[in-house]
Amino acid sequence: MTVLVYAAAALAEIAGCFAFWAWLRLGKSALWLAPGLVSLALFALLLTRVPTDLAGRAYAAYGGIYIVASLLWLWLVEGQRPDRFDLTGAAICLVGAAVILLPQRG
Repeated sequence: MTVLVYAAAALAEIAGCFAFWAWLRLGKSALWLAPGLVSLALFALLLTRVPTDLAGRAYAAYGGIYIVASLLWLWLVEGQRPDRFDLTGAAICLVGAAVILLPQRG
């Protein structure tokens, strides 16, 4: 379930940030900011649903999922296929996220 929460949070964060990117870098209407802000608020809300007592640990583990989601966005939304360096880096980050998130701590 945690991975699904992280995936939803990543989608919300990327979509929210992309709204600002579209406005400032792609010349889209400032109206893009309204759904972007809602999306960023949803991102923050979703991260509070991760089953951990420490925010920093939730954010650190989330980083790996965010990186993979960003590369999927790159490919599916922006039409640029990730290269082997992107994929290798993402794999390393996922391993790091698992090391942070999965151990049972006493």
